[in-house]
Amino acid sequence: MPIFEYICKECGHRFEALVMGSKRAECPSCQSGKLQQQLSTFAVGPNKTSSPRPSAGPCGSCGDPRGPGSCSMN
Repeated sequence: MPIFEYICKECGHRFEALVMGSKRAECPSCQSGKLQQQLSTFAVGPNKTSSPRPSAGPCGSCGDPRGPGSCSMN
């Protein structure tokens, strides 16, 4: 379901609207249908809900706690 950003041509109110199917958005302040759709941008940032990446564990060859391949990092 797309969320669109609009500016009302009647009252100048800026808002976002969830538009489904053939429905048309209207201004929540004055209920006008005379709207100018804006170019929307989206933000990408760190996902606060994801858990940290688990560590790989010790090297399988030598048991070095720094992880796999650590024995070749001397």
